[in-house]
Amino acid sequence: MSPLEQVAPAFVEMAHSIVWASVATVDADSRPRSRILHPIWEWDGTDLLGWVATVPSPVKHEHLAVHPYVSVNYWAPSHDTCSSDCLVEWYFDDETRTAVWDKFIDAPEPLGYDPKIIPGWDSPTSPTFAVLRLAPYRLRVMPGTVMTAARGQVLSWSA
Repeated sequence: MSPLEQVAPAFVEMAHSIVWASVATVDADSRPRSRILHPIWEWDGTDLLGWVATVPSPVKHEHLAVHPYVSVNYWAPSHDTCSSDCLVEWYFDDETRTAVWDKFIDAPEPLGYDPKIIPGWDSPTSPTFAVLRLAPYRLRVMPGTVMTAARGQVLSWSA
């Protein structure tokens, strides 16, 4: 089993159980900015991809135009943490936006939700609805028990 095959399923399981992540971008002056986002991840046994439904804000556009990378960090009160550093790509086409919209509708709660709860998101083709595709090049998964009880192991992978 490759390192990615070991780490990716553990990452997806933990990320989906935590749901919300702090996501950092970097501006043209190398200053970071964080925000809370709700990625959904897909592991097909070979490739791991993340999808984020988001408002295409000017700040995100400016940051990702200069540095098309994000750092995604999940934390739970149990001190379970997992992170992913990713190459990012915007998607504005109707086919991708509809597919990602449906991924969120079809996923079980708490991961899944109806995107219409976001003001301005009436449909996947709403002008304020865009999609970010996350392609990880580094993953880290650390159960809280590693810190709190010296049990378990930290898993990591990098491309």
